[in-house]
Amino acid sequence: MRSDTDYLRLAVEIAAQSRASGNHPFGALLVGPDGDVLISSGNTFAQDRGVGHAETNVARAAARQYEPAFLERCTLVTSVEPCCMCAGACYWAGIGTLVYGLSEKRLAELTGDNPENLTLDLSCREVFAAGRRKVAVRGPFPELEEEIVEDHRGFW
Repeated sequence: MRSDTDYLRLAVEIAAQSRASGNHPFGALLVGPDGDVLISSGNTFAQDRGVGHAETNVARAAARQYEPAFLERCTLVTSVEPCCMCAGACYWAGIGTLVYGLSEKRLAELTGDNPENLTLDLSCREVFAAGRRKVAVRGPFPELEEEIVEDHRGFW
């Protein structure tokens, strides 16, 4: 099975493809219990405006395709820490683990007051802590920060 950083690099590749297709530079994927990538998505801002976040896209597809008992053993991997909407989607889909590369606070430094990404100052850990089901979280990964930030340079 690949490492968290291997999967994060795949999410970063998806983010780059998302940007190249005219969307925001975010990528996410669902990793199954055996290490297989089951679902992936970039941001879909061009079609969905503010709610087409990569993590929500993956969580929605996962909830349609898999049972909660299976999703509890899966991991959502994302290039940037999920916002509260995306953390909620991960929670409600029943995904058991989240891995993210860049923190929401660092993202806010990159996006500033851009109206297309008015970052909320609410960590995914705070969102999950308010729930009744545990979601394991691993991140951020400082060793990948430059790779992730590269997709955001000149975008916002």
